[in-house]
Amino acid sequence: MTSAGGSLVERHGATLLEVAAAAIDNGLHSGHEMPLAAAAYASDLWRPRASFVTLTIEGRLRGCIGSLEAFRPLVEDVAGNAYAAAFSDGRFDPLTAAEQSRLQLSVSVLDEPEELRFDDEPELLAQLRVGRDGLIIRSGRRRAVFLPQVWESVAEPEAFLHHLKAKAGLDAHGPADLEAWRFTVEHVSSA
Repeated sequence: MTSAGGSLVERHGATLLEVAAAAIDNGLHSGHEMPLAAAAYASDLWRPRASFVTLTIEGRLRGCIGSLEAFRPLVEDVAGNAYAAAFSDGRFDPLTAAEQSRLQLSVSVLDEPEELRFDDEPELLAQLRVGRDGLIIRSGRRRAVFLPQVWESVAEPEAFLHHLKAKAGLDAHGPADLEAWRFTVEHVSSA
C-alpha cells in the first residue's frame, strides 16, 4: 500500500486519516484517548512531527486542534489531536455519535516553522507566500495560528493577518512586539 518514494503524506496519508477516525470512534465509545501499538505503524509515523487535525461537517468547522512543535511521534500526535478536536475544542460541544457519520477529517503535518524578521507590518506581509504559508504570531502571552488552508477563505495577506490578530486577541494596528513564524504543511483530507 505504501511506496518508497513520495512525501510522507503521499505514502501514509490514508493511515493518518484512519488513525484520526479511529481515535474519534474510540473516544465516542470509551471516553478516552486511543492507545497505539508501535508495531502496527510504519517507522516514519513514529518520528516526532507536529500535526493539526481539523473536523468539518458540511463544510463548517467542527473542531481543530494541533501541535506547533514536534514533541511526540506523529501517529500519537494525530491520534491525540483528533481526540482533542472532537471532544476538547472549547469552541464546540463534544462530538456526538449522531454527528460522526457526517464528519470530514483533515490532517496537516507541519514542517519546521521559520522565524520571520521584519521591522513593520508591510515587511511581514511581503514575506508571506499566499496559499502556501501557515502563520504563527505571538505578542507576549497571546498567540494564534492559521494553517495554509485558511487562504481558501481569506485570500488577501492584510486580511489574513488581521483575522489572525483578532483570533489572538490583539489590536489590528499593533502590537509593536509582534513575532511571526511561517510554515508549510503536507495535507490530506477525507473529503
